[in-house]
Amino acid sequence: MNQTHIHLLITHLPIIGSILGGLVLIHGIWTKSHQVLIAAYNVLIVSAIGAVIAYATGEGAEDGVENIPGIAKSMIDQHEDSAVISLIALIILGAISVIGLLITLKKSSLIRPVALVALFISLVGFGLIARTGYLGGQIRHTEIQPNAQTSY
Repeated sequence: MNQTHIHLLITHLPIIGSILGGLVLIHGIWTKSHQVLIAAYNVLIVSAIGAVIAYATGEGAEDGVENIPGIAKSMIDQHEDSAVISLIALIILGAISVIGLLITLKKSSLIRPVALVALFISLVGFGLIARTGYLGGQIRHTEIQPNAQTSY
């Protein structure tokens, strides 16, 4: 297994994790359940770690595909630019989630405000990371390219 394999495997974690963690967070806020909030924060932290791993393996993945005929360097560059922004958002989400986890465990009065901030960042982070995944998918999946020609 090389960095390209790891990159392709791990990239789904921050996408699914950020929206799943956000949905669990909504449930925790709604039900005022500290256990559900803790579960949501854990999912979001794992999602942020997945984003770091995906970004760290991106350069190796690029090296593995950049010389394949039909691979456009401009698509790789767009994906990479989007990945930087997504990484920053998910690192912030991970940090807020660690804070939220600690605040929830200490039963602080800041539980709800921090949960709402984490929810907002998880939704924004999901939008950013989903776009990054979409751009990455276009590198090799011609069927999702905007001008794709399909023959039946």
